[in-house]
Amino acid sequence: MREIKFQALVIKHKLNNLGPNMHWAGIDSYEEIIDVYDISFDNGKIDYVTDKDGDEYSFTDKSLKAVRQYTGLKDKNGREIYEGDIIQTSYMKIRGCAYRCVFSAEFGGYLFDPFVVGDKDAPLLGIEEFAQQWEEVKHGEVIGNIYENPKLLSN
Repeated sequence: MREIKFQALVIKHKLNNLGPNMHWAGIDSYEEIIDVYDISFDNGKIDYVTDKDGDEYSFTDKSLKAVRQYTGLKDKNGREIYEGDIIQTSYMKIRGCAYRCVFSAEFGGYLFDPFVVGDKDAPLLGIEEFAQQWEEVKHGEVIGNIYENPKLLSN
């Protein structure tokens, strides 16, 4: 059975080491990807998520920016692959390319969208290539994600 897990990109307003004095360091907020411990839905849409400490983040108050789901797959190092992760194999690295993990409603599952590093406009491969993609991707490693490493996707 596939493990259902989520992560979320949230905006935090308190650093553990600076607490409420972040403004003295010139920081008023920062983005962080957290593991989601609880997720609440309202009319089929995400209402809020909570982290391990019980802190809530929501789209309504703009403290929640994105939610991503675990694919059930792991890279060559055993790192879990989430939607939005960027995976690179040694062959793709030589070519200056990588894969972006995306959910395809058309195919009802996750696909690995190849792109030239620095170029976000690469086409999706079709489902018939999925087995070949996974054979290559499972020997790759997660090198970042579209939220924390957007420069990998744009010129």
